[in-house]
Amino acid sequence: MRAVDTNVLARFLLRDDERQHLLSRALLEASAVFVPITVALELEWVLRSYDLPRAQVVRTIRDLMGLPNVIFEDSDRLREALSLVDGGADFADAFHLVRCGGCTDFVTFDKALAATAPDRVTLLTA
Repeated sequence: MRAVDTNVLARFLLRDDERQHLLSRALLEASAVFVPITVALELEWVLRSYDLPRAQVVRTIRDLMGLPNVIFEDSDRLREALSLVDGGADFADAFHLVRCGGCTDFVTFDKALAATAPDRVTLLTA
């Protein structure tokens, strides 16, 4: 199995370079590819940098996860993180939370994060 970089997935999804889009589509259709979680995190950032609305970014990543030849690392936790993003959490923060499943809580100074997941997050205050 081959692993793919963020730019391969971005060209496939965004179609902002037709030649690279066709090459990336051919790769994704030919055989299974592995998407490291770091690539998923960067892909979310790239999609946001194109000013796509949050809901469209989440839907796009979910659609990509649904392709038969695209295997995401830690896909269950990624799906859980996307659900938190649906509820208003930042993507990276959501992934921090789902990766800390065995911990009692996630401690932060970030008030917005604490508000999005009060059952999982403790706001550190004086």
